[in-house]
Amino acid sequence: MAEAEAEVDRISFLPLDIKMAILSRLSINDAVRTSALSSSWRHIWTHLPCLRLSCGHDPLGYPLDDRTVHSRWIQRVHRLVSSLRGPLTSFHLCFIGSRDDQSVLQSLLDLLLQKGGVQTLHLEFDKSQILLPCFHSLQVLRLDGCHVVLPTNFPGFHLLETLVLFFVQISNEDLDLLLRTSNKLTHVGILHCHASGNPLSVNISLPLLRHLDFDFSEFIGNLSVVSSPCLERAGFCFELANSSLKNLAPMMLRLVTSVAMVSSLILDFDVLKCFSLVTLPFYFNFPRLKLLRFSLNVDTMDKRVCDAFFWLLRTMPFLEELVVDLQTGNDYDQVDRVVILMREVLVKKHDGFACLERTITRVTINMFTLDVIASIAWIQFFLLNAKGLKLLKIGYFRGGDLLPSFIEELHKAEVTSPDAKVMFFNFVTHKTTNLCMND
Repeated sequence: MAEAEAEVDRISFLPLDIKMAILSRLSINDAVRTSALSSSWRHIWTHLPCLRLSCGHDPLGYPLDDRTVHSRWIQRVHRLVSSLRGPLTSFHLCFIGSRDDQSVLQSLLDLLLQKGGVQTLHLEFDKSQILLPCFHSLQVLRLDGCHVVLPTNFPGFHLLETLVLFFVQISNEDLDLLLRTSNKLTHVGILHCHASGNPLSVNISLPLLRHLDFDFSEFIGNLSVVSSPCLERAGFCFELANSSLKNLAPMMLRLVTSVAMVSSLILDFDVLKCFSLVTLPFYFNFPRLKLLRFSLNVDTMDKRVCDAFFWLLRTMPFLEELVVDLQTGNDYDQVDRVVILMREVLVKKHDGFACLERTITRVTINMFTLDVIASIAWIQFFLLNAKGLKLLKIGYFRGGDLLPSFIEELHKAEVTSPDAKVMFFNFVTHKTTNLCMND
C-alpha cells in the first residue's frame, strides 16, 4: 500500500495555478524542460505570463562580443515568444547587440504587440533604435540605454502609470508627445537622458502625477512642472560641472519652487552649493514637506552655503525627517578652513527655525567613511538645536575603528532634546551601536 502511494504522481495533479507559480520561479530554460516530465506538463510553460531574458546569461555560453551569437540569441527569443499561448503580461529583455540586430528587435516588439495584454515592459538595449509600438494595456514602461522614436499618429499609453527613461535618447517632440498622451501617469523618472542634437526640454503637466525623479546635466535645456496637483515626492539630481552651476542655478530654483506642495523632496549632488549662487533669501515655502534629503560636499562649504542651508530649513516649517549625505573630496588644503567655518557657524544656538523648534524628530547623516572632522559639527548642530529630536542616525561604510573617537567627541556635545539617542550603523556589517545622549 505504501509503495502504491509512493508511485502516485502528485505533482502532475496539482492545479494549473500552482504549476504556473512553480514555473514562474524557474529560469525559462528550466521551465521549458518541464515538458519532459509528463504529458500534463508538456505545454504548461507556454502559458507563462512573465518573461525575463538577458543576453548576458545566454545558456549557450558563447562570448558576448560575438555578433553572430547575438543574432542567434535574439532569434531564439523571437521563437520563444511566438510559442507562447497565453497572454504575456510582463516582459523584461536585456540585450547587448549591434545596429545590425535592430530589425530583429523591432520584429520582436511588433510580435509582443500582436500577443496583446502586455502590462509591464522593461527593455535594456545598448544604443539600439526602436520604434515604440503602442501597447494598449501597458501600465509600466522602463527603457534603458536605447534610442526611442514614436510612430506617426502615436495615440498614447492611456493606461500607463509608471514611466522610467534611463540613458535614453529621445527627441523633445517625442518626449512631449509621450508625456502628453499618457495622462494617467503617477510615477515619472527621466534619468541621464538627452535629445538628439539639442538640449533636452521637458514640460510636465500630469494631473495624477505623484512621484517625479529627474537628473540635471549639461544636456538639459529646461524642465518645468505645472498642473500636477497630486505630486507628493520629487527627487532631483544635479550632475553639473562648477562652470555650469551658475548658469542653471536660477532654473533649478524655479523648478524647486514649482514642486513646493510635495511631502517628500530629494535634492542630490551638493544642491546647497547651487542654491548659494542665487540671491538669498528664498521666497518659496514648503507647507507640506515631511522628509528632506540632500547631499553636501564638505570641501565646498563656505558662508553662503551655510546661509543657503539655513534659509532652506526656514522654508520647511513642518519638516519631520532630514537625511544628509555628506561627501568629502579629500581636499586637504580646505580642511582647516572648513572645520573652523563649521564650528563658528553651526555649533551654536540658532533661532527662527520652526521645524527645529517643534517637528524634526529624526536626522540621518550618511558618509562613506566615518569621519569626525567632516561630520561632528553637523551632528552637534542638530543635537543642540532640534528640541524634539528622538534619533540621530550616523551611517557609514568603513572607518569603524574611529568609532571610539567619535563617541568620545559626542559625549562632549550639548544636547537639547531629553529623548535624543544616537545610533551608528555600518552599511556593510549591519552592526549598530546605540548611545543615549542624556544618560
